[in-house]
Amino acid sequence: MNTSSRPRRKAGEREAHVAKILDRTMAKKDLYEVLGVSKTATAEELKKAYRKLAMQYHPDRNPDDDSAEQKFKEISEAYDILKDDQRRAAYDRMGHAAFEQGMGAHPGGGFGGGFQGGFQGNFSDIFEEMFGEFMNGGGQRGGSAAQRGADISYEVAVSLEEAFEGVETPIRVPTWQSCGTCGGAGAKKGSKPKVCETCGGIGRLRAQQGFFTMERTCHDCRGAGQVISDPCGDCGGQGRIRKEKTLEVNVPAGIEDGTRMRLGGEGEAGVRGGPPGDLYIFVSVKPHEFFQRDGANLYARVPASFTTLALGGKIEVPTIEGKRAEVSIPAGTQTGQQFRLKGKGMPVLRTPVRGDLYVEVMAETPVHLSKKQKELLEEFSHHDTEKNTPKAHKFFKKVKDLWED
Repeated sequence: MNTSSRPRRKAGEREAHVAKILDRTMAKKDLYEVLGVSKTATAEELKKAYRKLAMQYHPDRNPDDDSAEQKFKEISEAYDILKDDQRRAAYDRMGHAAFEQGMGAHPGGGFGGGFQGGFQGNFSDIFEEMFGEFMNGGGQRGGSAAQRGADISYEVAVSLEEAFEGVETPIRVPTWQSCGTCGGAGAKKGSKPKVCETCGGIGRLRAQQGFFTMERTCHDCRGAGQVISDPCGDCGGQGRIRKEKTLEVNVPAGIEDGTRMRLGGEGEAGVRGGPPGDLYIFVSVKPHEFFQRDGANLYARVPASFTTLALGGKIEVPTIEGKRAEVSIPAGTQTGQQFRLKGKGMPVLRTPVRGDLYVEVMAETPVHLSKKQKELLEEFSHHDTEKNTPKAHKFFKKVKDLWED
């Protein structure tokens, strides 16, 4: 451009022009203050601040508030400058004067390229970032013929003995499996899926509405991006069929009730050749008629005769591995007393360690006594002293004192 043809201002006119520019720039707010950030703010901090303010002062949210619209213009123009490294550097050196006409003005005038450029260029990007994942069905842009199969769950119930030893158990899972006829493609043998003409293979359709870009799933291909004109007769174009699958599940020794096991790739087959999902096995351990479990330890209540507890002796108790263990009962053992059998509990999962078995003895009151047995017990009761049953005598003495008081 030939600047010699332009009329040159006199010295006094130039000073007045510069002063006028400085007056205007001084009246404008600091761009960092407009966004509420420091001058050292990172690009991510600028974006976060702008996104928050833009949503707050957007005209659609404040239809009757002119001040909100003005504020919205300010923050949009401020962000339009500061998000660009070169323009931000120019602003840091010269302030608003860097964008005035005649001093490096931005195309479109104003200090940020105008409201139209600032808002439509910035806010649509922010909106896309905020809502794009929702509009695109979980963040997947475009369509894909292949889709991952769903995960499925299955419950397996085992006995406590099976949980102790570990077991391989067969299960039959109803699921979707890849169609053997079309190989999972969905198209009849000898034909191929075609690119959807409506969406061009993207799987989604875009529509511009004012400042916003809206997306929706293509109604013709349903998001797949491809259309099967000649579908497979066995699967109807899905690429998979519903049938029962038999698997052998290895339940390890020491497994606990409620444990979840994952079998990768054993879930539902993917759509049109997509990868399969996973199978999650939830293991439940059935209650046992004799043992109660707490982690790796087992607990059992064992009845013992009155004479065994009084005189002492030995009792046999079952163990989880199907054997018997002998417990020595000292004389004078009280009902409810526990005896520990070390290493007779459950195995700790995937280790050689075993828990313990705790045996709680319970005195059994004799029933159906013969005449001779009654005579012996009566004889014993005549000789019963506080020394023989100290707890009973102490208890009834306290009760007697309480009544007398």
